[in-house]
Amino acid sequence: MKERLNAFAAAPTLMQAWLEYSQSTLKAGLEPSLMELVKIRASQINGCAFCLNMHAAAARKAGETEERLYLLAAWRESPLYTARERAALAWTEALTQLAETHAPDETYVALQAQFSEPEQVALTLLIVAINGWNRIQVGFRAVPAVEARRAA
Repeated sequence: MKERLNAFAAAPTLMQAWLEYSQSTLKAGLEPSLMELVKIRASQINGCAFCLNMHAAAARKAGETEERLYLLAAWRESPLYTARERAALAWTEALTQLAETHAPDETYVALQAQFSEPEQVALTLLIVAINGWNRIQVGFRAVPAVEARRAA
């Protein structure tokens, strides 16, 4: 895959503002492990290899287990996620696939049961940020920094 455009080189001021917004969502008081799961799940849905590579590595560095990372795409069928994580993942999926889901009431009720109002806003803005990054990275074909692997 060949990169189409380096957004930071093409529009540094805009991209710096976007980066600062994104970083501000990380300071909203949500658990770092939960935030990484949300970012990975949205990136799975959006097919963003760049963000998947980055956030899976960050999750591992923060102590996330391989098993939970492997099962994230099937979190509904796994007992490894807490009720709070499940509510966050369902909200992530609903907002990432908004045209299809329209953010269902039952998903919001589950969110309300696990997150305070300020946390709901923080989580929603985090989801907005990762979806924005996914669109930038997929749209401009950002190439993830991966190690070269030998053929089997």
